[in-house]
Amino acid sequence: MLFSLEIAIPPRRALKAFSIPLLLLVWVPSGLSQKAPPEESSLPKYDLHTETKTDGVIDEVNQLSIGSRKDFTELIIKNGDDKLHIYVCPKPFQDEIGVSFAKGDRIAVTGSKVKQEASEVILARELVKGTDTLMFRDNKGNPVWDPRTGK
Repeated sequence: MLFSLEIAIPPRRALKAFSIPLLLLVWVPSGLSQKAPPEESSLPKYDLHTETKTDGVIDEVNQLSIGSRKDFTELIIKNGDDKLHIYVCPKPFQDEIGVSFAKGDRIAVTGSKVKQEASEVILARELVKGTDTLMFRDNKGNPVWDPRTGK
């Protein structure tokens, strides 16, 4: 006894109706498996329990690489014999709010004193320069700039 197998080729409409769900089955899981952009894991976390106030004169203005950012503004201020490292914000945000820092500027800072690698730094939440009060973080310590664009 011979068996015959006939394969019917579906019309184009049926082929499209079959291929679209098949493509979705392939694309959707691959899209869901992609990770969300990582948080700035090397950027220290603001801690409300270590919030402190200090003031001083800017001795240095630096641009640091922190996490994926290559343009984070750091101020080193002199307070008596001490030098304090203040992490302010990404340069695009600084430009957006129209503020600049220079050696010799007197500032007052409210921020969280945290460990960054082997040293202590202050993450600026509020900074007073002259008559301007600048906010870099909200009352919970969250940055007010967009982490993706730095603005």
